[in-house]
Amino acid sequence: MKIVVQVKLQPTPEQESALDATLRAANQAANEVSQRAFKTGKRNRKALQGLAYGWLKSEGFSAQPALHIIRKVADSYTILKANIDAGNLGRKGAKRRVRAESKPTAFRAVSAQPFDDRCLSWNYNARTVSIWTTAGRMKNVRFGCASNDLKTLMQHRKGESDLMFRDGKWFLIATCEVPEEPQFEPVDWIGVDRGINNLATTSDSVNYSGRRLGRYRRWQARKRAEIQAKRTRSAARLLKKRAKREARHAGHMNHTIAKDVVAVAQRTERGIALEELGGIRERVTVRRDQRATQSSWPFHQLGSFIAYKAQRAGVPVIEVDAAYTSQHCPLCGHTERANRPTRDDFRCRRCGLAGPADVVAGVNVRDRARSAWVFVNMPQPTS
Repeated sequence: MKIVVQVKLQPTPEQESALDATLRAANQAANEVSQRAFKTGKRNRKALQGLAYGWLKSEGFSAQPALHIIRKVADSYTILKANIDAGNLGRKGAKRRVRAESKPTAFRAVSAQPFDDRCLSWNYNARTVSIWTTAGRMKNVRFGCASNDLKTLMQHRKGESDLMFRDGKWFLIATCEVPEEPQFEPVDWIGVDRGINNLATTSDSVNYSGRRLGRYRRWQARKRAEIQAKRTRSAARLLKKRAKREARHAGHMNHTIAKDVVAVAQRTERGIALEELGGIRERVTVRRDQRATQSSWPFHQLGSFIAYKAQRAGVPVIEVDAAYTSQHCPLCGHTERANRPTRDDFRCRRCGLAGPADVVAGVNVRDRARSAWVFVNMPQPTS
């Protein structure tokens, strides 16, 4: 499976100037190639290479950087077409779709630029890289990373690496091909119920509360309102910085939860069952004062973290129908809205089973995974 490893570059002032000039020149050239592609209608890699390769060489780009600029432009139009075909930009004639189709794709001055092994080489022992720039080959650019990330780079790095400038710092995002563990046959399942107040609750009655994240976000919202009231450019920059910090905090919590769930599943040789929550924001309406909380609910990120960590560990993951998991009695099968008198409590109206509503939902997810796994692995009938 493919994963990415991020390393932080530590260039000298002279090296930083060369990296900045290279990134800006590459994106300026990409914008020019994009405009030519838009005018001529030649948007695939082969056609763009015949259209722009000679011009890029005349502008001083070497062969590989020129090809990477062409591929970056072609990929941007491929992604745009895929989004249009999938309806992500609205129907035909929608303002957002018309705006996207009426102009060439554009790249920021410091958008990430890919490099391959011909224009970027690594010295892991010295922790330096040698990279192509518009001023020539630049050697001995130092980088820093964690020891486990360095080990992953040394053993599994393969393919392109992206040069990125973010928040005043330089990074290399390296692609690594990590071998997957063979997926084992689960002896049972761990049902995981995802929610807002409790980020995750398992069928083993393990609860990962979202109270701390909720308090943190409410505090951030108050600070955001204070900063927005100033209405200055520096306030806007500070808001952007704080938004990234809040996203990193939520991501760290999701990583921690996903790591714990996968570790338990791997140790007990059980699979992980998740609710299928796609499109829940469109299906479920909430009160006005709860809209911000629902829109910032990081359930998708948590699910993706669990999925890729489980894939690396060989743990099977399955998604099941989420309908009525918190209203269905796992003992007698009775489903009724009144079975959940409050948000936190479950009490079956027929058999009297009572307990935390999120734990009951996790048990229902586990039971549905048991049934679904039987059908998934059922042998095909012979004719």
